[in-house]
Amino acid sequence: MDLNAYTTRLRDDLVAAAALGDEKTQATAAALAAATENAARLTLLAALSELAAEISATLGDRTVHVSVDGTDARVDVRPNASEEHHNPTFEEMTGDISRVTLRLVENIKSRAEEAAAQSGQSLNSWLSTAVQGALRDQMRRGGAGRCDTP
Repeated sequence: MDLNAYTTRLRDDLVAAAALGDEKTQATAAALAAATENAARLTLLAALSELAAEISATLGDRTVHVSVDGTDARVDVRPNASEEHHNPTFEEMTGDISRVTLRLVENIKSRAEEAAAQSGQSLNSWLSTAVQGALRDQMRRGGAGRCDTP
């Protein structure tokens, strides 16, 4: 966002208001307008920064940053630091192995055994991989039951 457009408009408005006065008043207004241009730019930047803070508070998961590049204000939206925290993948998780009993309808069990055999895995390994894949997909969608700890 080019701040010059706004500071120029302010300067022009001040000069236009002084046009009602004599030449000395007009010259004084023009000099004051030029002298306050940097202060006006900083005031605009402060207002934009305050707006960015309000937007950030509303967004929650992202932060809006305003910076200056010459006479331009740059806006950058970033994820919050807490959102950047790396959640471990299932491949990175370690822990004790738990035994479960799974009861399947015979037809589903047969199809699962065929799929496991085709992938060169035992039924147990294939089921474990299938559960991990389903949970990984759920985590990507941001669904309930996110697993943030091993």
